[in-house]
Formats: sequence, C-alpha cells, structure tokens
Amino acid sequence: MRPVSGASARGRRGRRGLALIAGSLVLSLAACGGGGDSGTGDGKGKGTGEGRGAQSTAAVSIAPKSGATGVDTSGALKVSVAKGELTEVTVKDEKGAKVQGAITGGGASWTPSTHLAAATRYTVHAVAKDSEGREAAEDSTFTTLTPKNTFVGNFTPEDGSTVGVGMPFSVHFTRGITSPAAVEKAIHVKTEPAVDVEGHWFGNDRLDFRPEKYWKAGTKVTVDLDLDGVEGRDGVYGKQRKTLTFTIGRNQVSVVDAKKHTMKVTQDGKVVKTLPVTTGKPGYDTWNGQMVMSEKLAVTRMNGETVGYGGEYDIKDVPHAIRLTTSGTFIHGNYWGGDVFGNSNASHGCVGLRDVRGGYDGSVPAAWFFNHSMIGDVVVVKNSDDRTVSPDNGLNGWNMSWADWKK
Repeated sequence: MRPVSGASARGRRGRRGLALIAGSLVLSLAACGGGGDSGTGDGKGKGTGEGRGAQSTAAVSIAPKSGATGVDTSGALKVSVAKGELTEVTVKDEKGAKVQGAITGGGASWTPSTHLAAATRYTVHAVAKDSEGREAAEDSTFTTLTPKNTFVGNFTPEDGSTVGVGMPFSVHFTRGITSPAAVEKAIHVKTEPAVDVEGHWFGNDRLDFRPEKYWKAGTKVTVDLDLDGVEGRDGVYGKQRKTLTFTIGRNQVSVVDAKKHTMKVTQDGKVVKTLPVTTGKPGYDTWNGQMVMSEKLAVTRMNGETVGYGGEYDIKDVPHAIRLTTSGTFIHGNYWGGDVFGNSNASHGCVGLRDVRGGYDGSVPAAWFFNHSMIGDVVVVKNSDDRTVSPDNGLNGWNMSWADWKK
C-alpha cells in the first residue's frame, strides 16, 4: 500500500471539514425555516405561515362596476358575495354621508333602503368572510345620473312656523307624479310627542300628511323632504333635500251654527267667545264641515267673477279676511251688512262678522277673531243647507274618515 503524502492528507481533511460545515448550515437552515412547528412531529404543517397566508374563497361583487357614470338612482346599486357571507358594507356620498341599507339572504347580498341622490359620486367598501373565517374586501366608486327634467314640492306650513291644531303638512308638486309610492317613501314626518301620521294623495300632484285627530297642542313636527334623485315619473327626478320643523300652538276650534247665526270660539275645549255671524243665503249656502285656515289677509278684494258669480259683487276693501277653502270661502269682516249678524244669512257663501270700513276698530267681532286666530285653526260649520266641503277644497282632509285617508 502506498503511503499517503502530507499534501493529500491535508486536502482530504479540508474536504471533510467543508462537508461538516455544509451539514451544519443545512441543519441550521432547517431549524429556522419551520418556525411554526410546535414540536408535535405530525408533519401536517398546522399553524404554519403557509396556512395563515391562504387566500379567502369569498368573492365580493359590486354593481354598478367601479368608474361607472350615469347610474340610476334606484335599483342599480347592489353588493353580493359568492362562497362567503357579507359582514360589512359601507356606502358614502362625496360629503361623507352614509347610505342606509341592509344585508339580506343570510349574508348573501346588500341593498340600499332608500334611493340615491342625483349627480353624486359614491364610494362602496364591502367585506366578506368565507367558511374558514378568512376575509375578502372590495371597493368601488360610481356617479349617479344628472337628470334633464326635475320637480320640487311646494309645501305648507312654512319652516319654523307655529300653526293651529288642524294644520296638515301639504306638498304640491310641480309635475304630476306617476310613482306615488316612491315619492311618499322619501318624505319622513316625525313628531314629539310621537303620533301616527299618514299621507293621502289628492290627484297626482298633491300629498297631505295628518294624524287621525287634530294635533295635540305643543306638538313639534319635523319633516325630511328627501326628494333628490327620486324618479317621480318617467325621466323626471326630484331635486329637493330639506329638513323643516313647525310647532302646534294652542288648540282653537270655532263652531259656526248656520241656523242660530252664531259662532262659538273654543280654546282647549272651553268657550272663550260667542260671536254673531251671517252665513250663505239660500242658493249660496255655506259649506258644512271642518275647514282649516290657510291664509290671513288684513284687507283684500272680493270679486264675484272670480268664483263664478259674475258681477253680483265687487268689494275692493274687505277687512279681516281668513281663507277657508281654495274655491273662495272666507270668514271675514263685513261693514255693509247692516243688522244681519246674528239674525239672518245674507252672504254668497262666506261667514261674515261685523266690522267697520277700513278695519280700524279693534273691538268689533271681526277684528277680535282675526287677531286671535292663526293659520291652521279650525272653523266647523254645521246646520247649513249645503253639503259637506270636499276634503281637497283647501286643507280640509279632516272631512275624510281615517280609514279612507289611509287608503
């Protein structure tokens, strides 16, 4: 056997040393690489980094697609998920106001509970979880349509006003409405103290709200007109968003007896004044029923031609006039009637109270009543030979039963 030279021995020892070093590195790397192993040795990788990083199988979808423009304000927005369950959906407009909605179908979908505003940019953020609890999220932005044709609602009473117990909240729309349910849903009436308030349509352009009985004195009413973006008729959208309040004052109801030619003024159920009156003469009888004051005029002109009576009268300075119907029924001062007050019916359908020309005397019945009345007070006429006033003739929905009102 040949002896091994020193050089060869050194080379072999060097290779063995490298092999040992390489082996140590492998062991070291193996020890660092599997840091999630609990030492059980089951080899299943439980709790490993690979398990934590697995992607959720939940797939969130948002309609309309991100970047869409001209989006309809109703029916277009919907969030859904496949292979998972929605846990959070947040929709905001460009001012940060949230859109209310609900997750339904056991977490399968989300839809808004109201319409969207027109010409508005919205952002959507949706989160879902799969069966393993892993989250997936999706974000989107879109802009709603800018309508070419719009409508608004002209309302009474005015914001901040104090009115009588008979005052409904009445809205006249500038366009005829063919989707009344959508429009009515966008008007919210809240009261303090709480009372059930229902809406009723008169034709296709007027919507009134009232409780079953006259308002309770002191009630505060808040109305949210959220009409912006509501499609009231094909291609015609609301452009109005306003919150207003009004307060109910003291309870004043005045009862006119056409046979007795008297009017009893009650406040909070107690008679505070009995006044002599004249009502409509035969053939021109005053309406029966409950009539709400809608306008007060210190002086006005009354011309028979405007109410279908031709040239029978034209009085340019009627004092202390309070409107009760759209068709022209007033309770007003009368300085030309002589001794008819409390004795006979001589008017063309109005309720007349004794007054002086110019209305300067504050002690006469007409002046007293005018000064003690407010918009929304009620005048009830009974024992007239005419029929009951139509509920839509003025703010006079009280002449409709509650059951019919809610239909």
